[in-house]
Amino acid sequence: MLIDRIIGVFTFRKEVYAEVEQDTTFTNTAWLLVAIVAFLNQLGTRPFKSIGNSILGSMVGTLVILVGFAIGVWLISWIGRSLFNADVTFNELVRTLGLAYVWNIIGLIGILTSFSAALSCALAPVQIAGAVLSLIAWFLAAREALDLDWTQTILTVIVGWVVMFAVGVFIGGAILGALGLGAAITRGFFG
Repeated sequence: MLIDRIIGVFTFRKEVYAEVEQDTTFTNTAWLLVAIVAFLNQLGTRPFKSIGNSILGSMVGTLVILVGFAIGVWLISWIGRSLFNADVTFNELVRTLGLAYVWNIIGLIGILTSFSAALSCALAPVQIAGAVLSLIAWFLAAREALDLDWTQTILTVIVGWVVMFAVGVFIGGAILGALGLGAAITRGFFG
């Protein structure tokens, strides 16, 4: 059933979002999907010169993405309810947007650039296309959950995405900066 839903996302079947919006048992699965896809996406963004650092950075990045996702979903829910009188709950949006998040798996192909810098040029258009398709999936998912017109849905989702990006940059940068400072201090004591 999960595979059918994921295929529904990749084939842009909007009824899959209506289905998970009503399926209260899907909430934990949606969070798990976001976590797994975020981790795999993070692996694709890190050079594999040091496997330990790549995995640690991916784990930290995943936590930041989960926080950003939660804040973004909350904000989309709040904007939808406050500005447009949408009848939606936080968990309904978690389920629909969490399922739509599977498009971010495309970021995993970035791992191939660790083997050849020339692949960066070839893979960049695929990754950009994946990001655009992911955004389209989010618009479909949010529209289904929020029951708003397209203009209201797009405005609401874009604000949510900007916040998620800002959380990723600021919180992620702060965490990774603190880890780097901690590593430098440790090397100073023991190096």
